[in-house]
Amino acid sequence: MSLEITAKLVSSLPEQTGSGKNGPWVKQDFIVETEDQYPKKICMSAWGDLVKQFNGYTMGSKLKISFRIESREYNGRWYTDVRPWKAVVESNGTPGAAPMDAPSNYEANGNNYNQPAAANASSVEDDLPF
Repeated sequence: MSLEITAKLVSSLPEQTGSGKNGPWVKQDFIVETEDQYPKKICMSAWGDLVKQFNGYTMGSKLKISFRIESREYNGRWYTDVRPWKAVVESNGTPGAAPMDAPSNYEANGNNYNQPAAANASSVEDDLPF
């Protein structure tokens, strides 16, 4: 079973390495946040080459992640992992960057390109009734 989610990369936990019967391994947990009405944070465990891929993304990047959920039993307790197997960048999260179709503060001020909207707003007469 494979699932898909679009979420923002918010954190990465320290990389873990070790050696098992199949040789050396590398694992890193990443925290992503959904963009629903009520956002949820999800810890995903990337293994092997996928660790390098996730480390290449900037914090705040919007990713489309394909993943699977696996559960296993150990000593009578159950443990569940969310394991991504593919991630694609939907958009880079650069703080402070406005979307391309959003009007700039100059255009929002009636196309007055000589001064920013905040500076020009004080010179406009207040026409509010209260």
